[in-house]
Amino acid sequence: MAPEPHKPDDSPAEQANNVAKYSGIAFTMLAIIGLSAWLGTWLDGHFLNKTPYYTVGLMLLGLFVALYQVIRSLTK
Repeated sequence: MAPEPHKPDDSPAEQANNVAKYSGIAFTMLAIIGLSAWLGTWLDGHFLNKTPYYTVGLMLLGLFVALYQVIRSLTK
């Protein structure tokens, strides 16, 4: 078998595009999880809960939504 030809590296413009795309994904994850944690904390304070049910529940929901967004954007 013949060896595969060497594939040239990505151009600088394509590398910058990839960096922007993946950092955007990271900031989206941070925003979703952060906002859900903040909302859960606010709800626990508003309803005077002794146990942080809203915080834990909304953080888990935010984590699943963020992971769904990541998987969806990477499969495009």
